[in-house]
Amino acid sequence: MTYLQYAEAIDVSDMDIYETRPSITPANYKIMPHDILYIRVITPDPQWSEIFNPLTGGAAGAMTPESASLFGYPVSDEGHIEIPYVGKQQVVGKTLAEIKIALDSTFQSYVNDAVITCRLVNNHISVVGEVARPGRYILNKDRITIFEALSMAGDITEYGDRGNVQLIRPSRFGPMVNEFTLVDRSILSSEYFYVMPNDVIYAPPMKGRTFQMNASIYSIIISSVSTFFTLLVLFR
Repeated sequence: MTYLQYAEAIDVSDMDIYETRPSITPANYKIMPHDILYIRVITPDPQWSEIFNPLTGGAAGAMTPESASLFGYPVSDEGHIEIPYVGKQQVVGKTLAEIKIALDSTFQSYVNDAVITCRLVNNHISVVGEVARPGRYILNKDRITIFEALSMAGDITEYGDRGNVQLIRPSRFGPMVNEFTLVDRSILSSEYFYVMPNDVIYAPPMKGRTFQMNASIYSIIISSVSTFFTLLVLFR
């Protein structure tokens, strides 16, 4: 299996410069409609904690990923969430850090010394196609590379096309399909080196593999038809 080759001949004297080129890290994920946010407000006053966290048992309560999804705040088509006693808060187009800053300011009107936690519930990616274990995987840290994402799914199989990987990334204007290669080192300085929440990584089969599968199916059909007519002649 071949990854991270040089796309062209590199002069040895330029090797250090080539190796140390900075990767292009994508901007922090910006919230979009239909995302789900988990927001928790911890205050020194248990009464206020109960009011703002009725489903978590106050300041001492804890939530599982399943309950966070069920009782989180869905982002509307208009781009806001609605928090009880606080009202609508516009969140679309903002990062989690920006939302936290806005909520810190908002909650100062209700209680002093509140600690706000804001997380993205639907923080996962999907890996499909010619990989060992296709499926949906939770992102357990802020920055996951394309190689780490593929390793979660057991890597691309021997029949996958590493030179034509596709990444489907949602945007406010609809899904964006991006094609890139993992064969040479250009991926290290690509905006697709780091995956984002809700990305779908598709590892297509090699063209020869597709042809081989189609040829095999064709052979099975021809063989079945031939056997049928042979039996038909024998039993006439």
